[in-house]
Amino acid sequence: MKNSKANDKKSASIIILGIESSCDDTSAAIIRDKVILSNVVAGQKVHEEYGGVVPELASRAHQQNIIPVVDRAIARAGITKDEISAVAFTRGPGLLGSLLVGTSFAKGFSLAAGIPLIDVNHLQGHVLALFIKEKEGEYNPPAFPFLCLLVSGGNSQIILVRDYLDMEVIGQTIDDAAGEAFDKCAKVMGLPYPGGPHVDRLAQLGNPLRFEFSKPRIAGLDYSFSGLKTSFLYFLRDNLKENENFIEENLNDLCASLQHTIIDILLNKLKKAAKETGIKEITVAGGVSANSGLRLALQENAKKYHWNLLIPKFEYTMDNAAMIAITGYYKYLKNEFAGQDVVPFARTQMDVQGL
Repeated sequence: MKNSKANDKKSASIIILGIESSCDDTSAAIIRDKVILSNVVAGQKVHEEYGGVVPELASRAHQQNIIPVVDRAIARAGITKDEISAVAFTRGPGLLGSLLVGTSFAKGFSLAAGIPLIDVNHLQGHVLALFIKEKEGEYNPPAFPFLCLLVSGGNSQIILVRDYLDMEVIGQTIDDAAGEAFDKCAKVMGLPYPGGPHVDRLAQLGNPLRFEFSKPRIAGLDYSFSGLKTSFLYFLRDNLKENENFIEENLNDLCASLQHTIIDILLNKLKKAAKETGIKEITVAGGVSANSGLRLALQENAKKYHWNLLIPKFEYTMDNAAMIAITGYYKYLKNEFAGQDVVPFARTQMDVQGL
């Protein structure tokens, strides 16, 4: 029944409802034929006092937010739920309790509406966010093949993208992610959660060459950030012994030097990947791609190495349902639907097929 209805709708516009609930943001979006009609995000401030996301609190907040968020997304898109061709949802990776909320809602919506269910890999969604088209403005998506530097709170990867649903991870972190390094080092300095944006803001006022921190020596295109976190912690500990006001007196320079080090680690591997593959079509995705220092460094390297660089809009770098909806759109075209027995997963790696 579902596949029949999907085939009937292919002659008309394809309208996808996307649902994202992998961490602490509940989001719903509507896309019609690659064009974004609405993208609603409800955050969770409850985690700020804990200095990080509390999984149980996150899943409870998702349960409260999911229905009103979806309702607003449909209303803002100016459509009715009967016009929706399929519902796409984040299957993983992420927090299992949070993913269960989005998965369960999507299953129920699919059954009630008699439309296909599409499961989406969160990481694949970040990459395909580059193909979201807005009603107004230029549409300049990357050309295949391209390299995508995916940097977020939980992932740091270099992905070779051959087609919409054909991706290969050619480099990734072997321990911690860049976003995690930002947040945990920020926490040690007493900055609020999430720490990445605060480090970025203060770094603009500091000297990025003031302090030097450990850089990993990892073979190939893989990353490591655990050593940097340890180096940063010990550096602060040693200096605080001599001056208890060391962090306060040097906060801007500490943030600037930390950010400079993380960006240097990220770009050294990206430059190596571009050289080895011969690909000059370069993109960036994920929450950390909103970092102003990283964006500036990418632009400088693009000029130096003659890259065709594409940086997404800020609203599509963070976790959002628009990226899930656009991925669902391309999977819909391939009839890649999920059954009602589909279950979420907390951790995974993408292979050459993208999952």
